[in-house]
Amino acid sequence: MEFCIHCGGLLLPDKGKKKFVCGSCGKSSKVKGSVVVKEVIMDEGERLEVVDKDIDINPEVEEECPKCGSKKAKFWTLQTRASDESETRFFECKKCNHRWREY
Repeated sequence: MEFCIHCGGLLLPDKGKKKFVCGSCGKSSKVKGSVVVKEVIMDEGERLEVVDKDIDINPEVEEECPKCGSKKAKFWTLQTRASDESETRFFECKKCNHRWREY
């Protein structure tokens, strides 16, 4: 990979010419040495396996569920109001899967 000395953008090979052209600012640069561009295409026999897993990435906290009284819950945050206001915290009970929010 080569990068533009003017703006730091990625240099891409120019078609048919022995130079690189910056993808950001358009400046060109001469090729140093030889350039090989490869494209690898999967064979018909090669297949990608799609694995559907439900991975829980939300952390657990000690928060009392208002529905069942359990002390364990998962939580996450979202910006539901204006950017100058705090995020909304969402909780999900580990026992009964009840969801609630806290502002």
